[in-house]
Amino acid sequence: MPVVLYVLASAVFAQGTSEFMLSGLVADIARDLAVPLSTAGLLTSAFAVGMVVGAPSMAVLGLRWPPRRALLVFLCAFVLVHLLGAVTDSFAVLVATRVVGAFADAGFLAVALATATALVPPDRTARATSVLLGGVTLACVAGVPAGALLGRLWGWRSAFLAVALVSLPALLALFRSPVAPAPGRTSAPGRSRAPGDGSPSGDGSPSGDGSDSGDGAPSGPGAVLPGRAERPGARREFRALRRPRLLVTLVLGALVNGATFCTFTYLAPLLTRTAGFGEDRVPLLLALFGLGSFAGVTLAGRLADTRPTPLLLGGGTALLAGWAVFALTAGNPVAAAVCVLVQGTLSFAVGSTLIARSLSAATEAPTLAGGFSTAALNTGAALGPWAGGLALDAGLGYRAPLWVSALLVTAAFATAGTAVALTRVRARRPFRRGQRPAPGTACDEGVDRETGSARESGGARERA
Repeated sequence: MPVVLYVLASAVFAQGTSEFMLSGLVADIARDLAVPLSTAGLLTSAFAVGMVVGAPSMAVLGLRWPPRRALLVFLCAFVLVHLLGAVTDSFAVLVATRVVGAFADAGFLAVALATATALVPPDRTARATSVLLGGVTLACVAGVPAGALLGRLWGWRSAFLAVALVSLPALLALFRSPVAPAPGRTSAPGRSRAPGDGSPSGDGSPSGDGSDSGDGAPSGPGAVLPGRAERPGARREFRALRRPRLLVTLVLGALVNGATFCTFTYLAPLLTRTAGFGEDRVPLLLALFGLGSFAGVTLAGRLADTRPTPLLLGGGTALLAGWAVFALTAGNPVAAAVCVLVQGTLSFAVGSTLIARSLSAATEAPTLAGGFSTAALNTGAALGPWAGGLALDAGLGYRAPLWVSALLVTAAFATAGTAVALTRVRARRPFRRGQRPAPGTACDEGVDRETGSARESGGARERA
């Protein structure tokens, strides 16, 4: 894997820490800024809304710049708003920094996902995506507990300052990295590279100081992003996003991620009031969930490129069964701890595979596909806890979010099954003369094979 992917993952780690660390800091913020606890909780909502709204809009903005410039702008903005958040005494300003930080986070992740797919051969897309998303899972394992610890030792402002400091190495690395695409891989096939952008020269040898790692992708720090001339414009990318396969994949990602965060949000009270764990054990169990999520992303990186369908079907079935088993055995501490680890693994294995499939389904819209994938995941992260909260408010008990998670995964299976059934119906439907199915569908592939065969047979007759 190119070294730059790990640089980007370190920035994603800082951003993931920022997104989730408020769960341990809200009470201190409310006390320090003299606002009600419920009002301080709006900081989490502000970040989530900023991610959902910001992902598509910032992805469109990112198309106007070369990728490295877009990454630098978004990361600089992210660092600056966290420095401002660390020193402000105004709650309104702090809310504004969360919204702007979420926009910067969403834009960075959208461009970074496009980077990951452009830097590696097509058969390593899922593995590159898993490296990038590994930053989010490591934030759950280490970043969030570290932020809570800093908040206890030196106040909540120190956690904001630490996020800015952790982002600086990635920022400096991006400043120093020249632009050089991976050999044999472009973001948009058929687009010409701009001369002098660090792309491969006429003799096929890439410029820059990146070295070859042996897997078809440059491994040196110079292997950052292809130039802007390689990438399609916003209008073309929007057209590519209308493909049914991509839209279905985004819906599935939102549902699976909604199931994950529905339970994760209410995991602490479930573990203390149903499973019987003490308050001091909760950080360890949250870290256990984070370890499972890291294992799931790693598993997806190894298998999703070569066996995506078995991973989605098998992993999705196990995920659905796991939520039901967790709900039934939540009163047993040992079973609950095992389920925390297993469900973290399955959730992120299936979720990261869906992200990789969405990027593969939209090779002509790499940046906007990354933006809409980010928006879909954060839509799930917002709607899942909301649905779980409704179940809790209805008096259904602390196991209720687990059953809601199971229902969301069931809805994902129903959505996928409906999409497959409709595709098969359309494939059997005869087309009138001169009429073609929508591009990118199974029907279109069948028509292409038939017309291709007809052209070949016709050419053979002409040669005879």
